[in-house]
Amino acid sequence: MILIIVGLSLSFIVIGVLFYLGYNQNIQIQKRCDKLGSSLLALQKEFSQYQVDQARFNRENTTKREIRFDRIAKSIKNNEDAIHSVNIKLPEAIRKVVGHIEFARPLDKK
Repeated sequence: MILIIVGLSLSFIVIGVLFYLGYNQNIQIQKRCDKLGSSLLALQKEFSQYQVDQARFNRENTTKREIRFDRIAKSIKNNEDAIHSVNIKLPEAIRKVVGHIEFARPLDKK
């Protein structure tokens, strides 16, 4: 009979200790989950800020590139216009030079 009482007492003590440890473990897990949740929120905010910064950086670079490309296109157009005007004036200049050469008097008459 005494063994049964001792066995039941020890069983109740072990069951109580197991419930206490399980409850304590559950509280520790809950605290870790709360810390993890706050860490993930901070990471999400930081990543969102990074995306905003990258978008702003890309927008500024795109604008600078567009301005640069516009300047290059304008320069190319000006060069093409200059070449076109030279091509229009070139035959006339050749005629003047060749005309002077053809109708020039020889310098030395031998």
